[in-house]
Amino acid sequence: MTGADVLLLALGAVAVGAGVLVVTTKHLVRAGLYLVVCLGALAGDFLVLSAELVAWVQVLIYVGAVVVLLLFAVMLTRAPIGASDDLDRPGWPAALIGGGAGLGLTALLIDAYHWSTVTLPHAGTAERLGEQIFQSWVLPFEVLSVLLLSALVGAIVLSRPDIGRAAPQRNGTAGDLVDSEPGGRR
Repeated sequence: MTGADVLLLALGAVAVGAGVLVVTTKHLVRAGLYLVVCLGALAGDFLVLSAELVAWVQVLIYVGAVVVLLLFAVMLTRAPIGASDDLDRPGWPAALIGGGAGLGLTALLIDAYHWSTVTLPHAGTAERLGEQIFQSWVLPFEVLSVLLLSALVGAIVLSRPDIGRAAPQRNGTAGDLVDSEPGGRR
């Protein structure tokens, strides 16, 4: 076992531990911060595997953008930030399904590779990755950007109760304004 193997196992343990904390904590903001730790550990795994570009994309996109978007969405929608007991469900069905899926994937990987070593292909370049993204994958890339933009606009609309309310209309008499909502003030 080499030093890279030990580092991969240690970072993997940190990622799994932080992932467990993400789904078990009752604080939404803490869950977002544990998600930062989990995604940072995965970026460390990519660095150990000599995939520097993927590691920095992981940090910039997922840690930098998605987690910040999650935390801003929590703040913009005025969701409860503290502990929330009203949304808790029994955890044993999820643990049973997750454990079964984990054991199934472990058995599948052991059966496929039989503890053999796998030779890695040559590392790709940023130039080759850019060519693939902007030639072959440009449509999914743009669809994802529109999806993220619409999610941000939706969070802003949900957080502002004054958006979407009808403007006061004139009654037709000398400057009387009538509120469009029933029971509104004049």
